[in-house]
Amino acid sequence: MDDLAILICASSDLVEGGKGVRFPLTAGGEDGTGFAVRYQNTVYAYLNRCAHVPIELDWNEGEFFESSGLYLMCSTHGAIYVPESGRCAGGPCRGGRLRQITVFEKDGQVFWHPDDYIKPARA
Repeated sequence: MDDLAILICASSDLVEGGKGVRFPLTAGGEDGTGFAVRYQNTVYAYLNRCAHVPIELDWNEGEFFESSGLYLMCSTHGAIYVPESGRCAGGPCRGGRLRQITVFEKDGQVFWHPDDYIKPARA
Protein backbone atom coordinates (compact mmCIF):
# COMPACT_ATOMS: atom_id res chain seq x y z
CA MET A 1 0.00 0.00 0.00
CA ASP A 2 3.04 2.27 0.12
CA ASP A 3 2.35 3.71 -3.34
CA LEU A 4 -1.44 3.81 -3.07
CA ALA A 5 -2.84 7.33 -3.38
CA ILE A 6 -6.55 7.92 -2.97
CA LEU A 7 -8.31 10.98 -4.37
CA ILE A 8 -10.01 13.28 -1.85
CA CYS A 9 -11.08 16.23 -4.00
CA ALA A 10 -10.00 18.92 -6.44
CA SER A 11 -7.48 21.35 -4.93
CA SER A 12 -9.90 24.20 -5.64
CA ASP A 13 -12.46 22.60 -3.28
CA LEU A 14 -10.26 23.53 -0.30
CA VAL A 15 -10.37 27.27 0.30
CA GLU A 16 -8.00 28.88 2.81
CA GLY A 17 -9.60 28.61 6.27
CA GLY A 18 -12.87 27.50 4.70
CA LYS A 19 -14.91 24.34 4.72
CA GLY A 20 -13.08 21.06 4.85
CA VAL A 21 -13.78 18.01 2.72
CA ARG A 22 -14.71 14.75 4.45
CA PHE A 23 -13.74 11.36 2.99
CA PRO A 24 -14.52 7.75 3.98
CA LEU A 25 -11.87 5.47 5.47
CA THR A 26 -11.32 2.59 7.86
CA ALA A 27 -9.47 3.40 11.09
CA GLY A 28 -8.32 0.52 13.26
CA GLY A 29 -10.81 -1.77 11.54
CA GLU A 30 -13.78 0.58 12.05
CA ASP A 31 -15.58 2.68 9.44
CA GLY A 32 -14.92 6.38 9.85
CA THR A 33 -14.12 9.60 8.06
CA GLY A 34 -11.11 11.73 7.50
CA PHE A 35 -11.08 15.38 6.57
CA ALA A 36 -8.84 17.74 4.66
CA VAL A 37 -8.56 21.51 5.13
CA ARG A 38 -6.38 24.26 3.70
CA TYR A 39 -4.48 26.46 6.15
CA GLN A 40 -1.69 28.92 5.25
CA ASN A 41 -1.86 27.62 1.67
CA THR A 42 -1.08 24.03 2.72
CA VAL A 43 -3.45 21.07 2.81
CA TYR A 44 -3.66 19.08 6.06
CA ALA A 45 -5.69 15.93 6.69
CA TYR A 46 -6.75 14.19 9.90
CA LEU A 47 -8.91 11.38 11.15
CA ASN A 48 -12.26 12.99 12.01
CA ARG A 49 -12.11 11.95 15.66
CA CYS A 50 -11.58 14.23 18.67
CA ALA A 51 -8.64 13.35 20.93
CA HIS A 52 -10.80 14.03 24.00
CA VAL A 53 -13.80 11.81 23.18
CA PRO A 54 -13.82 9.73 19.96
CA ILE A 55 -16.53 11.69 18.12
CA GLU A 56 -16.44 13.62 14.85
CA LEU A 57 -15.29 17.24 15.06
CA ASP A 58 -17.41 19.11 12.53
CA TRP A 59 -20.58 20.81 13.77
CA ASN A 60 -22.04 20.98 10.25
CA GLU A 61 -20.55 18.83 7.52
CA GLY A 62 -17.16 20.28 6.59
CA GLU A 63 -17.17 22.98 9.32
CA PHE A 64 -13.92 22.32 11.18
CA PHE A 65 -12.49 25.81 11.84
CA GLU A 66 -13.66 27.89 14.79
CA SER A 67 -14.83 31.46 14.11
CA SER A 68 -11.37 33.08 13.93
CA GLY A 69 -10.20 30.56 11.34
CA LEU A 70 -7.01 29.92 13.32
CA TYR A 71 -7.88 26.59 14.96
CA LEU A 72 -9.75 23.39 14.25
CA MET A 73 -12.45 22.84 16.86
CA CYS A 74 -14.50 19.94 18.18
CA SER A 75 -18.13 21.00 18.07
CA THR A 76 -19.10 18.90 21.09
CA HIS A 77 -16.69 19.97 23.86
CA GLY A 78 -14.80 22.92 22.34
CA ALA A 79 -11.38 21.25 22.14
CA ILE A 80 -9.19 23.27 19.76
CA TYR A 81 -6.32 22.01 17.62
CA VAL A 82 -3.47 23.63 15.68
CA PRO A 83 -4.18 23.03 11.96
CA GLU A 84 -0.52 22.42 11.03
CA SER A 85 0.10 19.63 13.55
CA GLY A 86 -3.23 18.53 15.03
CA ARG A 87 -1.81 19.28 18.50
CA CYS A 88 -4.31 20.26 21.17
CA ALA A 89 -4.13 24.00 21.85
CA GLY A 90 -6.85 24.23 24.49
CA GLY A 91 -9.89 22.69 26.05
CA PRO A 92 -10.46 19.17 27.37
CA CYS A 93 -8.05 17.49 24.91
CA ARG A 94 -4.97 18.58 26.92
CA GLY A 95 -1.88 16.77 25.68
CA GLY A 96 -3.78 15.07 22.88
CA ARG A 97 -3.57 15.43 19.14
CA LEU A 98 -5.53 14.55 16.06
CA ARG A 99 -4.37 11.52 14.04
CA GLN A 100 -2.66 12.99 10.98
CA ILE A 101 -3.19 11.50 7.52
CA THR A 102 -0.48 11.86 4.87
CA VAL A 103 -1.83 14.09 2.11
CA PHE A 104 -0.42 15.73 -1.02
CA GLU A 105 -1.49 17.81 -4.01
CA LYS A 106 -0.71 16.89 -7.61
CA ASP A 107 -2.12 18.17 -10.90
CA GLY A 108 -4.86 20.18 -9.20
CA GLN A 109 -6.07 17.27 -7.05
CA VAL A 110 -5.68 16.32 -3.37
CA PHE A 111 -4.78 12.73 -2.45
CA TRP A 112 -4.14 10.76 0.75
CA HIS A 113 -1.93 7.77 1.55
CA PRO A 114 -3.12 4.87 3.76
CA ASP A 115 -0.88 3.62 6.60
CA ASP A 116 -0.96 0.75 9.10
CA TYR A 117 -3.94 2.24 10.97
CA ILE A 118 -5.77 4.39 8.41
CA LYS A 119 -6.86 2.36 5.39
CA PRO A 120 -9.24 2.79 2.45
CA ALA A 121 -12.93 2.51 3.28
CA ARG A 122 -14.32 -1.00 3.15
CA ALA A 123 -16.58 -1.65 0.19
